[in-house]
Amino acid sequence: MFMSVLNFTTIKSFLKQNLAEKFKSKIFFFKRRASPFPVGNLKPEKKAVLALADGTTIVGYGFGATGKTSGEVVFNTGMVGYVESITDPSYNGQILVQTYPLIGNYGVCPEHFESGGPKIRGYVVRELCVEPSHWTSKKTLDEWLKENGVPAIYGVDTRMLTKKLRIFGVMLGVLHVYPPGEEPNLEEIKEEIKYVPDPNQTDLAREVSTRKIVRYETDGKYRVVLVDCGVKKSIIRNLLARKVNVVQVPIDTTTDKILSEKPDGIVLSNGPGNPKMVPYLIKTVKQLLEVKIPVFGICLGCQVLALALGGDTYKLKFGHRGQNHPAIDLKTQRCYITSQNHGYAINPDSLPEDVEVTFLNANDKTVEGIKHKKLPFTAVQFHPEAAPGPVDTDFLFDLFLRDMEKFRGG
Repeated sequence: MFMSVLNFTTIKSFLKQNLAEKFKSKIFFFKRRASPFPVGNLKPEKKAVLALADGTTIVGYGFGATGKTSGEVVFNTGMVGYVESITDPSYNGQILVQTYPLIGNYGVCPEHFESGGPKIRGYVVRELCVEPSHWTSKKTLDEWLKENGVPAIYGVDTRMLTKKLRIFGVMLGVLHVYPPGEEPNLEEIKEEIKYVPDPNQTDLAREVSTRKIVRYETDGKYRVVLVDCGVKKSIIRNLLARKVNVVQVPIDTTTDKILSEKPDGIVLSNGPGNPKMVPYLIKTVKQLLEVKIPVFGICLGCQVLALALGGDTYKLKFGHRGQNHPAIDLKTQRCYITSQNHGYAINPDSLPEDVEVTFLNANDKTVEGIKHKKLPFTAVQFHPEAAPGPVDTDFLFDLFLRDMEKFRGG
């Protein structure tokens, strides 16, 4: 009865005010009834601290590499797929927080990699498993991150941390894993956070793009040029599974070079950071659109296509990162559960009249897909290849194949 009297705005305001009061304390030590030690025989030898731009410091235990890193602190709500997330190039420049409490329990399998190795700058988990149990596991998460120079922290109240990031928005952070026996200097790290550069003001996509052209031949009928902004391997796998020949090119490849490959379609891949940091790619896509060749954008590629078509983008408060984001197909009103990883979105009011919104996020009503009304230019903000996550929308690759068939006259 009480709840029926309150409207949603009142409830939201009440929760925000009370949670904000809770988060006034700036130093957090992990407290719970069970032991914060990892599952297995590893004893916590290294102390670690995560410091946020608002002055918050979180003390825990270190694993992975000893050392210091900085970046944008973001969270992923997925229950599985930590290996895929860690190797997703879209996380370049970020310190990743896993909201699921137990991480590392099935170890690390290279077959699950979405790139050549870890792309995150730092890793934050609640409970670490160091004795994984899975027949595909080749090594522990601790060993893998240590080999690749990625500092990580466990024993963190990730529920508290996620609530903070949702209420106040993602923010810059410093993660420091100390050598065994060394005590953290909280005042020093709180001073360092003041001078951390914002990775979103740099060209993060260029850092994870291929440096050379890579060709994948299937003896198929159609050829696609994939502009690599930080592509996940599963996107390439989906194209190859449909007998499409793929030419993977660097993000700064010129229009003339792309067209010299005589493609039947262009794929603009996923990637990290702010889409406005790749103006050279936006210019290239504008030139490609003049040829009226089919274009399919995914994630960052969706935002780049929108900018090339005359639209605008903006930064989300805390982004979409997880495997259960609902996207509504506005044509059929069917809702698909999708895998997502992005911090920017398209402003629907900025789109020209000949571009329509095809998908909307059921949670916050942000744009999840766009399409040109007359020409074969389509894009989605979510990941139809999933990896990890549901594959409900992999049919979008088939629709792109159909556009190429029409473009070549059947």
